[in-house]
Amino acid sequence: MTRVLITGAAGLIGRTTCLHLAEAGYATTALVLDDPGDLAADRVVVGDATDRATVVAALDGADAVVHLAAIPAPELGSPDAVFAGNTAATFAVLDAAGERGVRNAVVASSINALGYRYGPQQPAHPEYVPLDERLPTRAADPYSLSKVVDELTAQAMHRRHGMDVVALRFPMVGGFGDSAVGDDRLVGYLEKTAADPGHAAPDLWLYLETRDAARAVELALRPARPGAHTVFVAAPENSTPYPTEQLLAAFHPDVPRTRTFAGREAPVDLTAARDLIGFTATRLAEVVPRDLH
Repeated sequence: MTRVLITGAAGLIGRTTCLHLAEAGYATTALVLDDPGDLAADRVVVGDATDRATVVAALDGADAVVHLAAIPAPELGSPDAVFAGNTAATFAVLDAAGERGVRNAVVASSINALGYRYGPQQPAHPEYVPLDERLPTRAADPYSLSKVVDELTAQAMHRRHGMDVVALRFPMVGGFGDSAVGDDRLVGYLEKTAADPGHAAPDLWLYLETRDAARAVELALRPARPGAHTVFVAAPENSTPYPTEQLLAAFHPDVPRTRTFAGREAPVDLTAARDLIGFTATRLAEVVPRDLH
């Protein structure tokens, strides 16, 4: 791979991915709605990822695609705009890329593809823990549903074009304030989850540091097996100071566990991340463990 198209490059993960890939020696094209003027990309295309002509122009010279552009929550637009915009962009980007011979792509999916946080029935509990890629979706809101459709679109693009696509199910993503892009989103989040762990219970207290997310993106461009894959990526520890077993007992007491969790071990199966893309998160929150009272 020599040039990677990154859609949504001005977003939180996009900025860091641009920087990471540039430092790794890739040429990058950034597709953005507005050019902020400070992206670590050697080419910037301004336009909407739902517009096929814009996408085709952005694909010039690209031999891989990272599709991050999306409306990232159901309340950030009308239901039609969130669902239709997200799914149309994913189809346009992957299909146009496939038509031009691109054979490797990464798509930003989300833990919300499971439908817990924004679902109509609250509190929501998974069928079992640890979470894995086999769990059925309960998506009912436009954002979560769009992520389910994005994963299905990735599968269709593999069948349609022979494209290898990895859909990364990101949890809460943010930085500790020590990165080149100045992202400190995790700082306040960790404080909030320590004070109120119930706030993060729908997401099973999963998180991922932004630079780890960018590294996962790069690794996902070269999966160990061909096909269309959905992969959870997350830190191996939960985002609170509390033992995972105590959190589960307090907030998901009746959910079956297929194994027990040591200390603050994250309640998610990260086998696919390790085996398929060779990814393990390394940038972890510094917390002082204590019991949940």
